[in-house]
Formats: sequence, structure tokens, C-alpha cells
Amino acid sequence: MPELPDVTVYVESLAARIVGHRLLRLRVINPFVLRTALPPLTDVEGRLVEEVRRLGKRIIIATEGSLFVVVHLMIAGRLRWQDNAAKSGGRNVLAMLEFDDGALVLTEAGSKRRASIHLVRGHDALATFDMGGLEPLSASASDFSARLVRENHTLKRALTDPRNFSGIGNAYSDEILHRARLSPIALTQKLSAGEIGRLHDATQVVLREWTERLREQVGRGFPSKVTAFRPEMAVHGKFGQPCPVCGAPVQRIVYAENETNYCARCQTGGTILADRALSRLLKSSWPRSIDELG
Repeated sequence: MPELPDVTVYVESLAARIVGHRLLRLRVINPFVLRTALPPLTDVEGRLVEEVRRLGKRIIIATEGSLFVVVHLMIAGRLRWQDNAAKSGGRNVLAMLEFDDGALVLTEAGSKRRASIHLVRGHDALATFDMGGLEPLSASASDFSARLVRENHTLKRALTDPRNFSGIGNAYSDEILHRARLSPIALTQKLSAGEIGRLHDATQVVLREWTERLREQVGRGFPSKVTAFRPEMAVHGKFGQPCPVCGAPVQRIVYAENETNYCARCQTGGTILADRALSRLLKSSWPRSIDELG
């Protein structure tokens, strides 16, 4: 799922192309993608785009008259810009937003249709999409700490909860926790002040580093290789590969459709965290420490 750095670069690239231009037509190719019936799509046709911004992991296209197009890419949704709006192209295309200078194409890989578009009128309607999470890049250390410890959850869950922090998901939470040298299952209310400070610093540094890296990769183009798995990442998607800090093999916890990646030596004092499926299968053979793997 595109997270804060990816969505930020999407927003910047899109703003450079459509702010000050007119949205001529919002064309729905797959009816499932549109999650609102009112106002009708015709209401937004011909309106000037005033702003493009991020709200959590959503992209907001604001047009004159306080009409807002809200795009949520979910896991497999992606955006493509084309100068020619004539072709919709491809079975994965869900919708096209046609502007006077080109078209924004929303695609989604796979068979599950989770990406969505909402068209809403007014700031009150837009506010319903705000989950209330702090913006991690502007949160002070004290605000970050207060939000982190208001409930006692694992760090992984706390970082990825949109009611706590805006725009952080599975991939960048792994990178943040590795940078902070903290276990993904450490409980928020048992952290020391120093550990919370490290986490706050790591959150801002990692998100800023990745945003800048993605900006440099895109340049003046449009993001075309948006993925949660990047070769430069330290641990996310790197199961079995050496940690770039200590060289120990990266470990994982698999759950539902996600997995948490971490370095046992850097983050858990050498302890390999129990994976529900594998540890149950291996039972007494399950390794308890990173040294047992050697």
C-alpha cells in the first residue's frame, strides 16, 4: 500500500500537472470503484483544480466550489499519467480523470477491488475521511509520545494505526523500527523516555529520507514504480537477507496478508519472535535466538 512518502510524491507530481487546470470528466470504468452516489459525477465536470493534497494515505483533488475527489489506492491501486486522454487502456483500469492537459488513470492489479474514489461536497464531508492521526513529520516529541502511549499496544500496531499517526503502514513501520532499534512487539506503555525519543527521531528521519529519495527517482516525471518492496530498504521484504547493520538474517512474523520484518540482533536482543504458523509447526525445533540459526 502506498504510504506517506509514496503518496506525497504522487501528490507533488500530480499538483504540478493539474492545479490551475480543469477536470473535464471523471470517467468510471469499473463501477465498483465509485463509493458515492451524490453529488453526481457531472457536478465536478469543468471545474478548476485548486489544490492536490494528502490526507493520511488518501489523495485529495480539490476543485472550485468545494468539490473534492478522494482517491484511496489501498494495496494494489496505482496512478498513471498520460498526456492523451483518449485511451483508457488495460483491463486493470478502474477510472480516468480527464483534464484539459492530460488524464490521470487509476489502475488496480489483481482480482480484489479495494481502491476507491469518493466525490464529496464541502469541508465537513471531507473531514469524515480524517482518521485523526498526527502528521509524523510535524509532530513534536511531546505530542508524538502522548499519542504513542495513550493506549498500550505493540509498536507495530501503534505506528500503523491511522488514529495515531497519519500515513504510516506496514513497509515504513518496519524501516522505522529497525532504525530505532526497537522490537515490533514492544508495548508502547513500557517504553522508556529514551526509547520513545529514538522512535520519534527514527520516524521523522526515515520518512524524510524516503520522500526525498523517491522525489529524486521521479524527477520531473510521474511515479511509475510505486511499490512497498524496494532494494534499498533495510528489512522490509528482506526475509533471510543480511541486515545492513549487523549482517544477521532478517526475520519475519507472518499474519493475514501482511508480514513484519525485523532484525533479531539489532531489535530484539537476539530473540527470534514466534511466528504463529511456523512456531506452531516446528514446536520444540523453533529457534529461540538468532545464534541458533548460525
